[in-house]
Amino acid sequence: MNYIPLILSGVCLNALAQVFLKKGMLMVGYFDFSLVNIAQIIFKVAGNPFIILGLGCYMFSVALWLLVLSRVEVSFAYPFLSIGYILTAIIGYSFFHENLSISRLTGIFFICLGVVFISKR
Repeated sequence: MNYIPLILSGVCLNALAQVFLKKGMLMVGYFDFSLVNIAQIIFKVAGNPFIILGLGCYMFSVALWLLVLSRVEVSFAYPFLSIGYILTAIIGYSFFHENLSISRLTGIFFICLGVVFISKR
């Protein structure tokens, strides 16, 4: 059976979790860690819908990942997680206007190439 779609679903959910967490933290804003404001920060973070959505995506991606690991070799499945780097770079560029320089694009190319080699049994 081909488990690559299941692996990619988990990877995409993990990347989506990162995007939701980033959006949530942009809404929370910059803060300093100190005992004085710890309760306020926890309240702001825990009550943010994007943080909650991101954590939910993480939980579901972990459940999928456990399913994957019960069926395929970890040395086959684990390299696919690097696709998350690609997805988050593209989403970060598209939605958050983050830098996507030539060096990052080159790195993404090599990640893609590596995943192609790994996926060939």
